[in-house]
Amino acid sequence: MKQNWEREIRNYSNKPIYICDGKKYDDSADYVIINYDIIKNFHSLKIKEETIIQKSKFDLVIIDESHMIKNPQSLRTKLINDICKDIQKLWLLTGTPLTSRPIDYFNLLSLIDSPVARNWMSYVIRYCAGYQFTVGFNKVWNTNGASNLDELRERTSPLLLRRLKENVLDLPEKIITPVYLRLKSKEYEDVMGEYFDWIKNNPKESKSLSVQFTKLMKVRQIIADEKIKNTIELIENTLEQERKVIVFSNFTNSLNKIYEHFKKIAVKLDGSSSMKQRQDSVDKFQTNDKIKVFVGNIKAAGVGLTLTSGDVVIFNDLSFVPADHSQAEDRAYRIGQKNSVSVLYPIFENTIEGIIYDMLDRKKKIISTVLGDNLIEEEASEDILTQILNFGK
Repeated sequence: MKQNWEREIRNYSNKPIYICDGKKYDDSADYVIINYDIIKNFHSLKIKEETIIQKSKFDLVIIDESHMIKNPQSLRTKLINDICKDIQKLWLLTGTPLTSRPIDYFNLLSLIDSPVARNWMSYVIRYCAGYQFTVGFNKVWNTNGASNLDELRERTSPLLLRRLKENVLDLPEKIITPVYLRLKSKEYEDVMGEYFDWIKNNPKESKSLSVQFTKLMKVRQIIADEKIKNTIELIENTLEQERKVIVFSNFTNSLNKIYEHFKKIAVKLDGSSSMKQRQDSVDKFQTNDKIKVFVGNIKAAGVGLTLTSGDVVIFNDLSFVPADHSQAEDRAYRIGQKNSVSVLYPIFENTIEGIIYDMLDRKKKIISTVLGDNLIEEEASEDILTQILNFGK
């Protein structure tokens, strides 16, 4: 994405641009581009005197993909918050300011000094249906809900410059279609049985969301691997129509198998790809007529890239975050796209995946309510794990 920014800036300006890489830093350029993961090399929360970044005295900070700093407890967010407190102009850019819940919106609003976010407890109670409960001797806040969403939209709209693609761009349609399948897998049934047995026999440990998600990782991998043959069939059907395809997966094994099947006409991009490899994959897909398939990890390839040579997007498996899918869908659905974009979600409806897909769709509606696309009052969707547990009963 750093190279992407450089290319875009050069369309409008001839001023010097510097891309930070590793521990290399130079603020003599008018534009300094840096990625989240290396900010810690140039700024520290422990140093009281000015750090390298603070000494640069930037006039403006633009935070792209700003939904990545929603968690106030992460080091990434703490560093950004600390740097930005001394910056006079701050622009937050994102296609998905709410990744799934109103609590995700709080840090972004706080950064731009919205009155709504000046009191965390008031915000949580009013807009997250927040409440306290006791764990041992400690009181803990539940902030996973959503409430008074229309009011939140109205109070934040003056600080929000929102431009929907359909309003400002002459883009064709984006059609999202679930493709329902049936899974026959003894391995899946056995692992799900083990999961529910673990829940029953470990009532205390199973209350931890992180532990439960870890337990479910194997289930999701099985589903992803079982679906490869169906995804390959969808890709081949699309290629017969002489259309280019973008395929996403959360898992390296599934991604590699799909790539190997189409290797001669495909490119791949995952978390291990270098900056040069990333750009080469994008350029080949965009400009080489022989490259028909782009295979990418949903996190590594799902944001920032322009892949408008493709007009079919296929998700081999699901993320637990609706924003991941929206972002990845729009790699094809953006400026430069001339055709209607078809987004296909092959779903094993007799597994937990069918429930997760429906839940993700409901979470998108909560996001729409806050941002103004859907003006009806809507309650928060049920938690993923609650639905999965109900599925097992």
